[in-house]
Amino acid sequence: MQKRHNRGAVAATMGTAAIVLATFFNSAILAQPARAAGPVIVSLTFDDSHVDQVAAAAYMNSKGLHGTFYIPSGFLNSDPAYMNTAQALALQAAGNEIAGHTITHPDLTLADTGEQQRQLCNDRNTLTSLGFRITSFAYPFAASSPELEAMVAACGYNSARGLGDIASQDPASAGLPLAETTPPADPFLTQAPDQVDNTWTLQNLEDLTLKAEPAGGWMQYSFHHIGVAGESLSIPTADFNALIDFLAAEQAAGRVEVKTVDQVIGGAVKPPAANGPTPPAPLTAGNLLRNPGFETPASVPGGPPECWVPGAYGTNTYTSSTVTAAHTGTAASQVVMTAYTNGDAKVLPPLDTGQCTPTVTPGRSYTMSAWYTSTAQTQFELYYRIGQGAWHYWTSSPFVLPSATYTQTSWTSPPVPAGATAMSMALTLSSPGTLVTDDYSLTAQGP
Repeated sequence: MQKRHNRGAVAATMGTAAIVLATFFNSAILAQPARAAGPVIVSLTFDDSHVDQVAAAAYMNSKGLHGTFYIPSGFLNSDPAYMNTAQALALQAAGNEIAGHTITHPDLTLADTGEQQRQLCNDRNTLTSLGFRITSFAYPFAASSPELEAMVAACGYNSARGLGDIASQDPASAGLPLAETTPPADPFLTQAPDQVDNTWTLQNLEDLTLKAEPAGGWMQYSFHHIGVAGESLSIPTADFNALIDFLAAEQAAGRVEVKTVDQVIGGAVKPPAANGPTPPAPLTAGNLLRNPGFETPASVPGGPPECWVPGAYGTNTYTSSTVTAAHTGTAASQVVMTAYTNGDAKVLPPLDTGQCTPTVTPGRSYTMSAWYTSTAQTQFELYYRIGQGAWHYWTSSPFVLPSATYTQTSWTSPPVPAGATAMSMALTLSSPGTLVTDDYSLTAQGP
């Protein structure tokens, strides 16, 4: 799932995955004095606990700089691609900050209150129980709302980071502020540039700080991967190390102060809040999907039907909506893809902690079916969850042909992988067209 850089919006009916190249210019800054009263504060933040961040931290720490690592608790120890607890504790012991980022990294604006509380409070409590000092939070997909801000505070955090509110190399950001204020006007939605990806040059990275220095303020960098070839959210190791060298020199010259988010915000570590409510008991017989025909409307105003969310990856543009052209009942799900380079788009049960996604048993196979109409070929795409947190792509069915009238398609999965506790699946679009689905079913096969 890709990051969404908007703030305060549900955006349940639209998804866009695209890479935008840009530069920015702000004529107002040219009228500012050459130096502000104080140095610009820089925070180096890292999302999602990717294991390649450990080596990046080692270089950063060797130069006397420390960062903030936003770690979904469900990702820890789940896969070699993610950090384990010992690695994260070592980061903290070296002077870095460990911060919260939910359990499974969902779009919280599409979840009900119970799931939001689990994702926020349970995540912080789990990290705290493992020995981490947790005061800061970052919204997955930069998706926030006033209600979520209040819940973040109630769960014991002192701040929460958004994305996309500070000028960067993206032309769409022209005219935005060049830095966040200190202290921030809203500590539970602090402003930061778009996340760093493979379109950023070293000069783009340095410019964030250079263009903020005349007026001062707070600049938060947001990294995902360092030195991972073929990963869109990665930058070369050489560029990252050069940025660290640059910031270290700027700090030595008195123009920059590199601090963790906790050092910028301040405040005491709050005691743990109560965990969120226990998810409803999973369905264990018959159709394992909740709201399989989309008839129960959204629990979030303007959102998708209960227990379904839009999702996409790759570079494509799509919209999702609920339509009345149903196979049975009065509701069906529609996905319209208008531009496509790669990846796919769909509406699927959310990758949650158990509110909606069905529980599965390792080694068993599951048969899925759905009624659909489509102007393009479609296929089932499957995901599985390890433990309570890390979701992984699993596999896909063969493609089925377009159909102008409702047609049922079925497929039986391979045996569920070892360690899996839940799964999600849906028909997808991987080319321009319109896909309407209704009356899904997921049933367990014999042992």
